[in-house]
Amino acid sequence: MGTPSLSPWAVLVLTLVLVGLWAPRVVSRQPNFIVILADDVGWGDLGANWAETKETPHLDQLAAEGTRFVDFHSAASTCSPSRASLLTGRLGVRNGVTHNFAITSLGGLPLNETTLAEVLREAGYSTGAIGKWHLGHHGRHHPNSRGFDFYFGIPYSHDMGCTDTPGYNLPPCPPCPRHGAAARVARKDCYTEVALPLFENVTIIQQPVELGSLARRYVEEAVRFIQRASDSGRPFFLYLALAHMHVPLTPPLPPAPGRGIYGATLTEMDVLVGRIKEVADSLGKGSTLLWFTGTAGKRAGGDTGGCSWRWGQDLCGSSAKQTTWEGGHRVPALVYWPGHVPARRTSHALLSILDIFPTLVALAGAALPPNRRFDGLDVSPVLFGWSDVGHKVLLHPNSGAAGKVGEIEALRLAQYKAFYTTGGAMACDGSTGPEERHQPPLIFNLDSDIQEQEPLDVASKKYQAVLPAISRAYAQALQDIAADNVSVADYSQDPAAIPCCNVQHVGCRCQGPHGATWDPHVEKRTPRLCL
Repeated sequence: MGTPSLSPWAVLVLTLVLVGLWAPRVVSRQPNFIVILADDVGWGDLGANWAETKETPHLDQLAAEGTRFVDFHSAASTCSPSRASLLTGRLGVRNGVTHNFAITSLGGLPLNETTLAEVLREAGYSTGAIGKWHLGHHGRHHPNSRGFDFYFGIPYSHDMGCTDTPGYNLPPCPPCPRHGAAARVARKDCYTEVALPLFENVTIIQQPVELGSLARRYVEEAVRFIQRASDSGRPFFLYLALAHMHVPLTPPLPPAPGRGIYGATLTEMDVLVGRIKEVADSLGKGSTLLWFTGTAGKRAGGDTGGCSWRWGQDLCGSSAKQTTWEGGHRVPALVYWPGHVPARRTSHALLSILDIFPTLVALAGAALPPNRRFDGLDVSPVLFGWSDVGHKVLLHPNSGAAGKVGEIEALRLAQYKAFYTTGGAMACDGSTGPEERHQPPLIFNLDSDIQEQEPLDVASKKYQAVLPAISRAYAQALQDIAADNVSVADYSQDPAAIPCCNVQHVGCRCQGPHGATWDPHVEKRTPRLCL
């Protein structure tokens, strides 16, 4: 019997698939998307990345059943800018968000920036945001005005308001005052005047929030959202922005001997992710893409997995969060999508949180917003295992360390990383590494020096060979940004913008009929103040 012949088109398609050059723009039906964003999680906080970590069996299983990305980076190394980049696919120098918003901020992510939620909702998705927002809470900057049908969470970091159970931090902050001004204790870096609020859509349902139960409530609301979306027959996009592993740490139970507060909190996060995966699988394996990653590297306590600055460390300052050293922006990343994303695969492609926006838009069969340029890429061929090529060039902005906030201080080209400005962020002892400009730039070969200990000798052949390409890439990147439709965020502040449940009560407390903190499960939910 003769061998059946293939048409020229079939031969071409098969060839492209085999060499990894062809990837579908859409799948047979619109998939569900769950993006879980951990806060300040170290690259080595996952056992899949760092064998010494024992507290993450569910995340490690997620890695075993999906693909692990070991050269994945946040677009910034602090809160607001990294979240803005995830939801726009653009760096802060384009979307306008270069540093954090305050509790008194009037503005937020510029309204002319289109969010991932807005694009997906237009494409027929149910959209939900649960957890930390930190992209503006006043007026039209609230999540419900930025494409999310449902919101449940806190408007900014959970250390930006007092609580009755402050959790573990160094130095510790006092609990919320319960009486008059005489009871208030002012401490540096502590918010003692206003309690941390918890929102359901535009309504404050608890103030101060109970930190010890917050993770459980996030899971409950996530499950409800997924079930509602599934019942509606529409695909869904869930953006779950966790408080873990940002300080203060609030493990649900005292840690077991030898585990420590950090390990207990890491375990809580791991269990939470495992529960979300379980719910996603219940909808039918292969129907939901789950993407886990982080906002920034570690400030303290976690494990950067060897990705920490060593060069010039005698100058003091932290080498992790807020900096452009690897410990500041290299974060764990896992993608799980049975039947689509290969299991037990490790990818070394150079990827970024910026890529989530264009990739999910493409998989949903939607179009990118016009009249702007994107820093992220559609990396679906990398997810599918057909390619292991990501960014040729990746830019790293300063996020609050030495230098100008938002400025592109470092550039990645293949295995080489060039620094035009260096300096440390504030360390636990209060020291800060001074700003130092480099012209020509410092260049490290990360393949052989992941800890950034020894820059290439300027006089060496290797340095001279790579410098022209780096210089061209840096100049082209700055020219591209200058020619783009760039937004400007409003960072003005007014105390009237502070979310306050009851201005008559100390700390804006929501009070029940008997003076207890208002419980949304036993009292009718009615708006107190707010937007």
